[in-house]
Amino acid sequence: MKLSERFTEALTFATQLHANQTRKSSGVPYIAHLIGVASIALEYGANEDEAIAALLHDAIEDQGGAATREEIRRRFGDTVTEIVDGCTDSDTTPKPPWRERKAAYISHIPTASSSVCLVSAADKLYNVSSILKDYRQFGDNVWQRFQGGKEGSLWYYRALVDAFRAHGSTPLIDELDRVVSELEALVNQE
Repeated sequence: MKLSERFTEALTFATQLHANQTRKSSGVPYIAHLIGVASIALEYGANEDEAIAALLHDAIEDQGGAATREEIRRRFGDTVTEIVDGCTDSDTTPKPPWRERKAAYISHIPTASSSVCLVSAADKLYNVSSILKDYRQFGDNVWQRFQGGKEGSLWYYRALVDAFRAHGSTPLIDELDRVVSELEALVNQE
């Protein structure tokens, strides 16, 4: 599949939206995460709408709520907007409490569209891979970055794997499960 100018426009838009944002405590420009998620999604068979949604999956949640949703709809259409909406755990400020928000997100995965599951699983694989890498370097200090701490974060990723499996098994979900299991094993041996 060849990506069109729409993908390039989405990359530029995502870069502009997240220009002042960095990854938690790492200082890495946030766009690295968005490109990484789009890359994983494409590697696991994403079409262009899904790849665009991967670039924009945090835009509504982190960069403007309803106004950003409408701008995504205007620029990229209903399909991309529906996928981004399905990857959004909150579009309100202030956000609901962490555990409540994550539990609600997990509960919607088994009935989410295949496109939402693909982009969401790509996002979660990128995130848990980053946590695993950082855990190897920083140990338990890594959990200070996360509202859920160690226990909540480990619960969240395992519950997500289970929710994705309820939707159906794919090579992407298998890989997510492997990385989550590796993180769990590493944490439990400490």
